[in-house]
Amino acid sequence: QAEIDSACELIDFWNFNAWFAQELYKHQPMYSPDGMKNSTEHRALEGFVFAVTPFNFTSIAGNLPTAPALMGNVALWKPASSAVYPAYFLMKLFKEAGLPDGVINFIPGSGSTVGPMVMGHPALAGVHFTGSTAVFQNMWTTVGNNIENYISYPRIVGETGGKDFCIAHKTADVDGLATAMVRGAFEFQGQKCSALSRAYIPNTIWDGVKTKYLSQVATIKMGDPEDFTNFMNAVIDKSAFDTISGYIDYVKNAEDAEIISGGKYDDSTGYFIEPTTVVTTDPNFKTMEEEIFGPVLTIYIYDPKDWDKTLKLVDSTSPYALTGAVFAKDREAIRQASKALNHSAGNFYINDKPTGAVVGQQPFGGGRASGTNDKAGSMFNLVRWVSQRTIKETYEPPKDYRYPFMEEK
Repeated sequence: QAEIDSACELIDFWNFNAWFAQELYKHQPMYSPDGMKNSTEHRALEGFVFAVTPFNFTSIAGNLPTAPALMGNVALWKPASSAVYPAYFLMKLFKEAGLPDGVINFIPGSGSTVGPMVMGHPALAGVHFTGSTAVFQNMWTTVGNNIENYISYPRIVGETGGKDFCIAHKTADVDGLATAMVRGAFEFQGQKCSALSRAYIPNTIWDGVKTKYLSQVATIKMGDPEDFTNFMNAVIDKSAFDTISGYIDYVKNAEDAEIISGGKYDDSTGYFIEPTTVVTTDPNFKTMEEEIFGPVLTIYIYDPKDWDKTLKLVDSTSPYALTGAVFAKDREAIRQASKALNHSAGNFYINDKPTGAVVGQQPFGGGRASGTNDKAGSMFNLVRWVSQRTIKETYEPPKDYRYPFMEEK
């Protein structure tokens, strides 16, 4: 599903980034007095930008090296080892479009091999990263340990994991909520950093939500991605399969959780995992707190009298703060959720699934352990790849060091 839109999204990145760059260059000093001109030059960074891209979005893979390059930088691009093939064709596309040699340098390989050589180089001027939290934190630590060796302080921009939520109010539209849960949790097999992974549903509407939700899940087809009638495909590789199935096995052995859909997996002809739904009585259950990055949604049923308490629970359960959603018809409930969850998500959705950000419409990124929130698909990302130089040009320089106030009385 993500790759169907990859060409359109990447085209949007390039179209909009070019426009954002023009808007950025318009930011100039407010005033130049008579006899002088004040200006701001938005320079490329002094060094290169290390772009490290993920497996799950070809559009992101294309944007991470090209956004710094658009601003005049040299980029070193290391694609995910499980997604070298599409990245290779993007590089061929760049070359065919006329990109000069040496602007974007394609260096596929193991992160443990490529990373240390690049991260320790004195000319490292920036990191543009999408991937796992552990890897990003390790890169940040490496920069800190080498800070005295760099020509300049590297700009570190990263988007990492998420434990993305949906909280439903007792006034929520049940049909819309059920569909948002299915799409948010199971599109692209849940292999999105924005995928819905935990949901909080009032007990007053749970029966209706459960019926409509499970009836939709039952119709989901899995199979070859070339067959567009398949809503779900295989997960990316054996490592992901083993991790996700491990969480499912954990749930099967737990006393405070039950599986109400899916729960099966098969790697005989591809790494397929059924859309799995867990209901738990423990709001701090393992699958409510930890990022799984697969088709597993965990639901906690709460008493609507505990609305305020549950909002605090949503905010405090996870170290991540990438995406989240609230479903409610009550405008006051929406206002309360928006305020209580102010720092819980960098992309916050009202009566919609917490996935599917569109370039030029919903700039993407989150805070806390989810990243630096520099908003891919906006001017705020591009500004990280330039260093401003303020220029003052005086047309008639002074000919006497003495100021008027120094005249003798």
